[in-house]
Amino acid sequence: MNYIILDLEATCWKDRSVQKQNEIIEIGAVKINESGESLSEFCEFIKPKLNPILSDFCKGLTTITQEEIDTADIYENVIERFKSWITLDEPYVLCSWGFYDKKQFQKDGELHNLNTEWLKNHISVKHQYAEIKNLSKPLGMGGALKKEKLTLEGTHHRGIDDARNIAKIFKAHIGKWSIQ
Repeated sequence: MNYIILDLEATCWKDRSVQKQNEIIEIGAVKINESGESLSEFCEFIKPKLNPILSDFCKGLTTITQEEIDTADIYENVIERFKSWITLDEPYVLCSWGFYDKKQFQKDGELHNLNTEWLKNHISVKHQYAEIKNLSKPLGMGGALKKEKLTLEGTHHRGIDDARNIAKIFKAHIGKWSIQ
């Protein structure tokens, strides 16, 4: 079994009343085996279909530049490379901090008329971590890192850096996660 610890960044706007669909602009992921060893990493930017110009808020939050998005590949191509990297014909489970990432993959799959069956096995590390630690409510990733006495490394709200930080929490409790 491989665990695909992932984090997505998506288009976003400061004004939450803006009626625009979020689209994935970065996939960051770390592949971990059952022993907790990191096997490889995946990181790619994606050019959004509906709103290819990033808001200033989005650029500030993620540190992703418009130039990185302008030169990025389209979703259909990046997602095929990501699925190939996962190795779908081997047992795997997707793991993210909460359910947002799985839902965003589903939305982007629908937007691009792509099959999303590969998303079926998923662990919300955020919610299971709260169960493992007997917390009354789930923590943010930063809070969980502090609780584990782990350092937040890299840039928060960058897919690959957040995936690496989630992976540290995941590895600290390897063998305790259940596929839902």
